[in-house]
Amino acid sequence: MPNASRNPWMNAAPPEPQQIPVGIDPNVPSIARAYDYSLGGKDNFPIDRALVDQMEQQYPGVKEVSVHNRRTLVRLVRHMAGAGIAQFIDLGSGLPTAQNTHQVAQEVNPDARVVYIDNDPVVLAHGRALLAENGNTAVATADFLSPDEVLSTPEVKKLIDFDRPVGLMLIAVLHHIPDAADPAGMVRRYVDALPAGSMVAITSWTYTGLQVQKDITDMAREALGVGYARTPQEIRTFFGDLELVEPGLVFHALWRPDTPVDPGNLNPYEQFMMAGLGVKN
Repeated sequence: MPNASRNPWMNAAPPEPQQIPVGIDPNVPSIARAYDYSLGGKDNFPIDRALVDQMEQQYPGVKEVSVHNRRTLVRLVRHMAGAGIAQFIDLGSGLPTAQNTHQVAQEVNPDARVVYIDNDPVVLAHGRALLAENGNTAVATADFLSPDEVLSTPEVKKLIDFDRPVGLMLIAVLHHIPDAADPAGMVRRYVDALPAGSMVAITSWTYTGLQVQKDITDMAREALGVGYARTPQEIRTFFGDLELVEPGLVFHALWRPDTPVDPGNLNPYEQFMMAGLGVKN
């Protein structure tokens, strides 16, 4: 982590000790908690809010990235559930907020099953509390970078039937994985475990030549230690041999929007991420 002298958000006041879950360093911003704050959530610390506020001060409107990403998740899940996908694995799911994967899927199919995968103690604590009475939804402790670990968790084994199509969610997670860790290879290992008819949803930070894309990515990486904006061609490799559902790999604001969007009149934050949905034949 960079030091406080270089990062103004590092001077944020820490939370009260009794508010800090075991295993959490309140002086280090968290990807999940910063995302939660940008969506208007309350499960975050001053350090997380300071980071997002600093970015918003320098780039007014940057919170739109999180908002558009959440809306895209809703549209992706709704499409998959409507296409008959009745079980989902949501990797690096983050903190529960409005319109989570299970809520959207179960609106379409009340029997839909969802397993959230995360290794953040805050995510696990809040997720398990909220889902205690939902027998078709679970939160599992695992590192999504290890497909074998994820696929062998008791929650996945209990709720996911690999003889039937699965919806795999990689929403806003691959841009936190460096090339050296082979994110495309990791996705491929998951896809290899899925039956035909399964679908893979991906959103990821992109770089198409806009300076703001690079600047925000650099700021996030300085604070969080990770963050990589990739070209559309690089993001396309994550899908491997999967067949892309129309409209293909596009800016997240353009993936089957609920209301018409002018592709020639997108603001920079509507162009910050790419989204796509692949089908395994």
